[in-house]
Amino acid sequence: MTQAEFCVHCGHPRAADHPACDNPRTALEPPRFCPHCARRMVVQITPTGWTARCSRHGETTG
Repeated sequence: MTQAEFCVHCGHPRAADHPACDNPRTALEPPRFCPHCARRMVVQITPTGWTARCSRHGETTG
């Protein structure tokens, strides 16, 4: 698997250091942007987890 090109929380290009989104609190949140193309994803949160779907790259679950 390749490294993400974009931040899954803000959609900006992934830099070497990304302090705004690299904190423990955001690690618990589902991704809002696709790490491959930075498109906004459709996120559904359920009692047992979440699903996030990119129109180009498919679905991710957690």
